[in-house]
Amino acid sequence: MELFFAALLGFALGSIPFGLILTRAAGLGDVRQIGSGSIGATNVLRTGNKGLAAATVLLDAAKAVIPVLVAMAVWPGTEGIAAVAAVAGHCFTPWLAFKGGKGFASAAGALGALAFPAFLVCAMIWVATLAISRISSVSSLVSVMAAPLVAWGMGFAPLITPLTAIAVIVIVQHRANIGRLMRGEEPRIGSSTKP
Repeated sequence: MELFFAALLGFALGSIPFGLILTRAAGLGDVRQIGSGSIGATNVLRTGNKGLAAATVLLDAAKAVIPVLVAMAVWPGTEGIAAVAAVAGHCFTPWLAFKGGKGFASAAGALGALAFPAFLVCAMIWVATLAISRISSVSSLVSVMAAPLVAWGMGFAPLITPLTAIAVIVIVQHRANIGRLMRGEEPRIGSSTKP
């Protein structure tokens, strides 16, 4: 039952579509109608409101951090399932017909709560990859795929399974980006994109 409650808490908090809520509250309409159609921070940024995009990142990360920390405190040993459920809730929210964001900010929040030292290493991988590729999706994919290996290398072996599951979810949500990368059509940071 503890696993069920941890999963339920993670999914419930993860499913809150903050990107959509914030853009609508700011009078910017439905963020799903522009860019990639996602509810995440990258798409919110396409509205031109950097403050809302930053708030979306923080809230999307927080909705994974909170259930992980609660699970650690209330149901020790269930934090991994809470983390996976939070990312799944963000990506497949029932409030939006089981469509949502791409999961990277929530994945980062989950990793930060599960193993902060590993999060710091993955953050450095993200920065380095972004500096080299200048492609946001590449840095997100590389860092999320690196997370299980980093966790293993830093002595967080029990996290390999949940972090692998999270990586799979994020990769699936980036399938359109991967297709554009293979075709050489994925936009670089600073390049103009058509909504």
